[in-house]
Amino acid sequence: MLISADTRISFPLSLVYATYRDKLIELVPYMPNVRQIEVKSRQEEDKRVYSINEWHGGGDIPLAARAILSEDMLSWTEYNTWNEAEFVVEWQIKTHAFTEAVHCAGKNRFIADGDATLIKSCGELIIDPKQIKGVPWFIATKVANIVEDFLSKKVEPNLFQMSEGVRQYLEKQTKG
Repeated sequence: MLISADTRISFPLSLVYATYRDKLIELVPYMPNVRQIEVKSRQEEDKRVYSINEWHGGGDIPLAARAILSEDMLSWTEYNTWNEAEFVVEWQIKTHAFTEAVHCAGKNRFIADGDATLIKSCGELIIDPKQIKGVPWFIATKVANIVEDFLSKKVEPNLFQMSEGVRQYLEKQTKG
């Protein structure tokens, strides 16, 4: 499945890019699908930032549904390479459930658009049913379809939600 989300934020490129990269924890209150983000590591070298963040979703999922879904299905680790010279971030997500079966990776380009910033996000989500261990093939295929459907309904909306969160955060910062 291809992932694609283009958003526009009415703030300058360098500010939007730096907010995405450096203010992730402060953005959590603006993302209803996210309960918590933990920064696991961050290294800077040669105008690049390498970061690993652990996300915990489920913020807007009812408690009854959370009881059925495991914490692993609502958590993922994100590996980022931020290239400030090109205003690009390359990302890869490792799900905590069905880790071997799920491949999710992409790139966000930040582009100046007058006084605003256009964020073009693209990537792919692939579920390999052969990598779902411990279940017969025909069931693994069904599980792969369910997992792909579940994740596909989360990834693209989360990209839009993140942009909306950045916009709200920056508006609050400029008014405060």
